[in-house]
Amino acid sequence: MNEKPEILLIGGGGHCKAVIDVIEQENRFKIAGIIDIKEKIGEKVLGYKIIASDEDLKLLLKEYQYVFISLGQIGNCEKRKELFKKCKNLGFSFPKIISPYAYVSRYSIIGEGTIVMHGAIINAGAKIGNNCIINSKALIEHDAEIEDNCHISTGAIINGGVKVKECSFIGSNATTKQYITIPKNSFIKAGSIVK
Repeated sequence: MNEKPEILLIGGGGHCKAVIDVIEQENRFKIAGIIDIKEKIGEKVLGYKIIASDEDLKLLLKEYQYVFISLGQIGNCEKRKELFKKCKNLGFSFPKIISPYAYVSRYSIIGEGTIVMHGAIINAGAKIGNNCIINSKALIEHDAEIEDNCHISTGAIINGGVKVKECSFIGSNATTKQYITIPKNSFIKAGSIVK
């Protein structure tokens, strides 16, 4: 039987734990280690070792093909965006990670480096960009478009035909009216109703 390809995770905080759980459940990749700040090298996250810092990425490319940004995003997307760009420019590959407990329509499109977490639903005609977090129990309705580097939080509802422009954060349990556009770099507070 073929060995599973190895993957490096970048960012060892709370979001990393949720990412590890989804990767383990999906069972397509073997987590080789985590990349974080120098001071944390040697520490463990759910049993996986922090093996290097951002400065070592070029060196790690000799050994590993796949990376995934496991740094969270509340509000500002700049750090995730910068890391994604840096890894792309170096030549790393970004898979999409989809929980087996999510529903993703075969008529939807999911970009690279995006994670779809447990219980999320992505319906027909939806388009999700690169390097996005579609968090647990989020609902992305038909024909909605989520641009790159967005975080759709736990339980958020993006209704039909909504466009969420890049680098936006939609808080937990926020709900959007259908066919509206959410501007670039928006921060929508938890529980908001967006008309």
